[in-house]
Amino acid sequence: GSDAFAFGTDDPEWYAMEQPEHAVTVDSYYLDKYEVTVGRFRAFVEQYDGTPPPVGAGAHPSIAGTGWDSAWDDAMPATQAELMDHLHCSPGSETWTDTADTNETYAINCVNWYEAQAFCAWDGGRLPTEAEWEYAAAGGNENRLYPWGSAAPDASLANCYYGGNTLLLAVGSRPLGAGRWGQQDLAGGMWERAFDSYDESWYSNASATEQNACNAAAASSRVYRGGAWSGNDGFLRAAYRNGGSPDGRNMWFGLRCARTP
Repeated sequence: GSDAFAFGTDDPEWYAMEQPEHAVTVDSYYLDKYEVTVGRFRAFVEQYDGTPPPVGAGAHPSIAGTGWDSAWDDAMPATQAELMDHLHCSPGSETWTDTADTNETYAINCVNWYEAQAFCAWDGGRLPTEAEWEYAAAGGNENRLYPWGSAAPDASLANCYYGGNTLLLAVGSRPLGAGRWGQQDLAGGMWERAFDSYDESWYSNASATEQNACNAAAASSRVYRGGAWSGNDGFLRAAYRNGGSPDGRNMWFGLRCARTP
């Protein structure tokens, strides 16, 4: 979280969802260097036959309730054709193509939370918890303002509002904006899914300071992070939080997977 109000307002309520700033410890984990690309997601689509993940798939081994729940089965597309249709959520602004083309290195978009959870489980990983995502984006105990540090965002650091922004860009095209451990596009690119249910007051909850903090409660809203390719400096900050319906999909929503050693 953050107790600093550096973006366009001195009103603490605008940042209430980030407060209070607090220490969190997470178990060792890996976070993918890149956002999931069209090419990586294509491999998932090609084997998809409508079968949902097995119960418990994609779980964080130390956090109960983070694996696939059979209650989510009906939220998955019934067929491969339906899944492909979902990936055409924004005509002219989706990165998916039904056959491999020049988009394979672009970040996939139009993916909802359930499909992101299913993909990461299929890929041998899981969706990161919100704490894991922020740990990587803030550089852990360095608590960086942005993944790269304190410098204001520009087109050399992120695919974002400040010049040349586009959803049609290969992942990793802004290497100067890498995070402390080498992850690319943690700010800009796509909004990235996290496992957690979204609660604006979560950081005020005592559970938010526990080892491997994760809001695993059932909810109608799920966390997304990272600011996207249209984001400005406020949204690109490592501490910025937001959430929306797990069914939601649009040109700004992608994903990145975490893995347990």
